[in-house]
Amino acid sequence: MPAPTEPSVPPRAPLRDEQVRALRERAVAQLAPVIPLLRDLGGRFTEAGHEIALVGGPVRDAFLGRGSPDLDFTTSALPDDTAAILREWGEAWWDIGKEFGTIGARHGPVTVEVTTYRADAYDGLTRKPVVAFGDNLTDDLLRRDFTVNAMALRLPDLSFADPHGGLVDLGARVLDTPTAPEVSFGDDPLRMMRGARFAAQLGFRLSERVTAAMRDRAETIDIVSAERVRDEIVKLVLADRPRAGLEVLVESGLAAYVLPELPALKLEIDEHHRHKDVYEHSLIVLEQAMALEGPPGAPEDQVPGPDLVLRLAALLHDIGKPATRRLEPGGGVSFHHHEVVGAKLTRARMRALRFDKETTKAVSRLVELHLRFHGYGTGQWTDSAVRRYVTDAGPLLPRLHRLTRADSTTRNARKAQRLARTYDDLERRIAVLLEQEELKAVRPELDGNEIAAVLGIEPGPVLGKAYKYLLAVRLDEGPIGPAAARERLLAWWAEQPKSVQEQQPGRERQRSR
Repeated sequence: MPAPTEPSVPPRAPLRDEQVRALRERAVAQLAPVIPLLRDLGGRFTEAGHEIALVGGPVRDAFLGRGSPDLDFTTSALPDDTAAILREWGEAWWDIGKEFGTIGARHGPVTVEVTTYRADAYDGLTRKPVVAFGDNLTDDLLRRDFTVNAMALRLPDLSFADPHGGLVDLGARVLDTPTAPEVSFGDDPLRMMRGARFAAQLGFRLSERVTAAMRDRAETIDIVSAERVRDEIVKLVLADRPRAGLEVLVESGLAAYVLPELPALKLEIDEHHRHKDVYEHSLIVLEQAMALEGPPGAPEDQVPGPDLVLRLAALLHDIGKPATRRLEPGGGVSFHHHEVVGAKLTRARMRALRFDKETTKAVSRLVELHLRFHGYGTGQWTDSAVRRYVTDAGPLLPRLHRLTRADSTTRNARKAQRLARTYDDLERRIAVLLEQEELKAVRPELDGNEIAAVLGIEPGPVLGKAYKYLLAVRLDEGPIGPAAARERLLAWWAEQPKSVQEQQPGRERQRSR
């Protein structure tokens, strides 16, 4: 899409006096606990001949009535001067970000970061800034990502600075850029991801010119590191309204570069409308999974929210469908084994985004297991099948329960109730078996050392095979006792070919003596 020709900010209605007054009162109330700290820190900088202002997210959140865990400041002081002031003021301080003009400190429970006025330039090939320190607050605010983040409170008098209309945009709940969005996103393409994230976190909409610039420059996100993109996706998914942010990613074209499996779910609906829009279905499943999360701090078996693993699994559970879509005779559509293909695609995408191994393994496993319940039918599973369901899920079982329930998006109320009742029955059976057999820690009734002693073998592949056999017996039949397990093991061993039995290094040594 061609870039917009008019870079100026579209006019928005000014706030009425009572609106401004209400926003200011909310901000003052939100900042009240830290105002003494702000005045103290501001006084130290001004006494040393420097300007300092609270800026960015903390100011925006104060006007929104939201708490902000850290406080960010901008100052005319150079980093060495800032370090000298914070060294005396804080209980601890650090200069890890000194290269970019940032010095951090902790004062009681409050963490602050103070950055020298900036006038960044970017090299145009990566998103790494070429640091250039500025000399005034207005220019520093101009280089920020969105106008709602370009407001400041000058210290120590707490006078409000808003040279780019951030308060008006905040009142209108609009995300716009202080400068032309093409310039802003050209300087730092990650700001496009931040726009999607703020839509999810704050419930703001993007201005038309910002949306147009994102569409025009979407491909430039490729110059941003996978780790930075991942961090924005994580924050977006964990937000209160992830759907809004995901829709921005898809509609702007960014998702085609950072999460291409998501727009691929927009399958063409067949003329008879016999299958769902998989993209819309996936967003609904995500929202329904969120509704099933436990409150923060709840026990692990209640999946306290926001839960990244559950939310990613809900979003990605059907990404194997485009690759497995088949038109059947009579006009039907099938997606055979899409859960297996989807698990592979999930692993590949999460590795590309540099997710850690544990999270990648958990999310892809849930994607692989999300259809398992549908083999349960009307409840005719054997106890063996229920045991396998539990052991295959392992510690992911509470999340699998929620993912499976969330995956029901049928509009047929009778069908939805039937599925819910059937899953209720499965959960009851699981609870009974868990109580009876401690399935969460299910093991063969002979451990590895005992199996080796019974068969006279040493550790190795054959011992592993024997262990898996006894585990299958345990899952199929439940507890049978060590003596019966020994008999079953010996019977299994007698059926093994001599080539297997002779693979033991101990036996080879014995035969060579």
